[in-house]
Amino acid sequence: MQHDLIAQARTWLAEDPDPETRDELAALIEAGDTQELAARFAGTLQFGTAGLRGELGAGPMRMNRSVVIRAAAGLAAYLKAQGQEGGLVVVGYDARYKSADFARDTAAVMTGAGLRAAVLPRPLPTPVLAYAIRHLGAVAGVEVTASHNPPRDNGYKVYLGDGSQIVPPADGEIAAAIAAVGPLDGVVRPEDGWETLGEDVLDAYLARTDAVLAAGSPRTARIVYTAMHGVGTSVLTAAFERAGFPAPVLVAEQAEPDPAFPTVAFPNPEEPGAMDLAFATARRAAPDLIIANDPDADRCAVAVPDTPVEGGWRMLRGDEVGALLAAHLVERGVSGVFAESIVSSSLLGRIAEKAGLGYEETLTGFKWIARVDGLRYGYEEALGYCVDPEGVRDKDGITAALLVAELASVLKERGRTLLDLLDDLALAHGLHATDQLSVRVEDLTVIADAMARLREQPPTALAGLAVTSAEDLTRGTDRLPPTDGLRYHLEGARVIVRPSGTEPKLKCYLEVVVPVADAAGLPAARVRGAELLAAIKRDLAAAAGI
Repeated sequence: MQHDLIAQARTWLAEDPDPETRDELAALIEAGDTQELAARFAGTLQFGTAGLRGELGAGPMRMNRSVVIRAAAGLAAYLKAQGQEGGLVVVGYDARYKSADFARDTAAVMTGAGLRAAVLPRPLPTPVLAYAIRHLGAVAGVEVTASHNPPRDNGYKVYLGDGSQIVPPADGEIAAAIAAVGPLDGVVRPEDGWETLGEDVLDAYLARTDAVLAAGSPRTARIVYTAMHGVGTSVLTAAFERAGFPAPVLVAEQAEPDPAFPTVAFPNPEEPGAMDLAFATARRAAPDLIIANDPDADRCAVAVPDTPVEGGWRMLRGDEVGALLAAHLVERGVSGVFAESIVSSSLLGRIAEKAGLGYEETLTGFKWIARVDGLRYGYEEALGYCVDPEGVRDKDGITAALLVAELASVLKERGRTLLDLLDDLALAHGLHATDQLSVRVEDLTVIADAMARLREQPPTALAGLAVTSAEDLTRGTDRLPPTDGLRYHLEGARVIVRPSGTEPKLKCYLEVVVPVADAAGLPAARVRGAELLAAIKRDLAAAAGI
């Protein structure tokens, strides 16, 4: 067994094109570190609907140039099998370790396979790549990014020519084509022959961002902005300048791209401590709101002044921003369909219904939301908002930031705030309070065991609320295709449990709806909502054994 493992590692080493990972693997072989080698060679990174994502390092279970070259070769074979020979593939990348190398390898493989390749001019937000696919008439796009994952991770996100991320069956067909790729020396990789795009593609994206704002709307909101050490600063500040907003005050320590993400444990605005520097900057600058992007700028986080809160600033939940943007678009008189994933707040459906707009619920991920017929606005509770589906069929943290700033400006002119509008929504539709129980694991069997336990012994009540119906989503529903998840409806509450598709996490999404008779009842309703969420979280953790 040990001999086979060493032989497998030596075979991989012989065709690894990257001196860095070659040295890393050679050192493991030399040290006889069979435990680490076993982890690296336990299988291969699986290509799925999120593409590839994993820790950087040598071996088939890590993200590296060998894995990326195979992925690109498989994607090229799939595209040619679909009759796209000679078609254009656009490649974008963020500022993480190895991203530029992976982008170059992808372009080389596409060129060698008889496709045309064009690479974005520099590290840019993921939505710029999603925009460029349709703008340039490409047959596919690749974004090299691990979004908000830890510094040692990278990833490979694939879009097809409609500008949205892949879904079944394309993911499985691409995975099969990747598995069929032979030795790397058989993958043709020329030294040149692809195009490096100019700034004009970014200029076209920026020109499009204006479309999300209403003509003549107020543009007075002052913001503090953090790019979370990612690629958002230059694009967001350019978009705000074009739109006529005051120049954002930057969180200086996090404004420039840095793949080490030195000031945060996890470069995700939702993680504890990630916004601390933004809050500190806001206490000095006294803006109207804080806006944060994640490192590839497809997500948008919002914080608002809130005097009773320690530090004076409060992060809004993704569901709160989702509802605020929906209410703003309704007031602007938009038409079309509002859509969200099943894990997001049911408040969006109530807003759409009252406005006489269409409403759709999808599986988790913008790969599903972006495909809704007639989509005008879509969001997901994990800080993702699609506010210009004709321009970007994916979440876009830049255009979402513009729309939030416009809404804050409109309210500011009326002497009101985002919190005041949230109160209005609670009075109109009931207080919708949401929370999440998220458990990060080292051992993935913990997640499988928790799901099995809930399936075998489903809870009959949580927080004293009876479970009125339980659905195993692996069977699908009349509206949704199958997915690994469980949904519980309770009296005045809803719970969804699912494994994360991109991180080693079990995620549980909780919502309670508390009726509110008048403004005087809002404080008590908030207390009641928080108590119910805490109790549901406690009871659910016990039921799942986590």
